[in-house]
Amino acid sequence: MKKNEVIETMLDHKSIRDYKEEVPSQEEIETIVRAAQQAPFVSQLYSVILTKNRDDHPFDAPLLFTICIDFHKFELIMEKRGWEPVSNDLSIFLFGVQDACYMAQNMVTAGESLSIGSCFLGAAPYKAGRLKEKYDLPEKVFPIVQLAMGYPDEETSTRPRYPMEYVLFEGEYPELTDEMIEDAMDKMDEGYLEQDYYRKLDAKIGLKGDEKDEYTYDDYSWTEHISRKWGQWHESIEEPLEELEKCGFDLLIEDKRE
Repeated sequence: MKKNEVIETMLDHKSIRDYKEEVPSQEEIETIVRAAQQAPFVSQLYSVILTKNRDDHPFDAPLLFTICIDFHKFELIMEKRGWEPVSNDLSIFLFGVQDACYMAQNMVTAGESLSIGSCFLGAAPYKAGRLKEKYDLPEKVFPIVQLAMGYPDEETSTRPRYPMEYVLFEGEYPELTDEMIEDAMDKMDEGYLEQDYYRKLDAKIGLKGDEKDEYTYDDYSWTEHISRKWGQWHESIEEPLEELEKCGFDLLIEDKRE
């Protein structure tokens, strides 16, 4: 595989949960955000809220960015142009997800190029109403992900990833064989067990009901952990839809032309 400084930075990515007391400078913060703005965009449907109150941040991180889907700003631009939005909220939201996430990932890469670590926090959409109130977000602004950032105060390893043949499919999606599936599972599970990842975080997800948990941290690993997430959580769409509605996105609204 070809390598250069940019690729080395990307391949060395790891989530950071312990941070030094030192706070990145305003110049570094603005550099990270400005570099992130050069990500490919649909319509720049994003905004970023920054807070520096580390006592209120996960992992006591010195910086916490809340990356939002933001159609509010472009509504104001359209108003100046004499236009009114007719696009449905689902389409706006899907394109907004792309814009905001492209930016968020560029922030991570830019930060790491400055020796600043980070950790994505994916629960933001499930507390969007609280974040809307906390940050005084207007309608059509939806927090899609949060990003803790600061100088790393830990030595940690990069996490395992799927084998290339389980990710890159040329021409068409293949029939995934048992061998391919099991090889991918082994790659992930063995890598996480070798790092003792879940034991160190004490992060085993419990089982619902009376089912006895046969796993210990000696054999509990990534594929079981993620299976427990998608096998037990978020059965109903009501919660995320309610959070979206609090921020002015109605994904079930009828066609605006009707």
